[in-house]
Amino acid sequence: MLRLAMNNKQKNNPLHGITLEAVVTSLVDYYGWHELSKKIDINCFKSNPSIKSSLKFLRKTPWAREKVESLYLSILSAIRN
Repeated sequence: MLRLAMNNKQKNNPLHGITLEAVVTSLVDYYGWHELSKKIDINCFKSNPSIKSSLKFLRKTPWAREKVESLYLSILSAIRN
């Protein structure tokens, strides 16, 4: 299940209060590693994937993190509509 943050202070920031770990875990729960690696073509999702290794890579690589957060937000948008 996707985690949703409910915080009235930052209504315009849908990721406020949601950790990167929660985002990655939600995506893995939703897609699984194999399908996630098809959606976002990065090695941390393909080769011996784990939450820990993915977080390490995503924290150091802004472009990859943006892709992950964008995919997460698109799923949230689809669920809400």
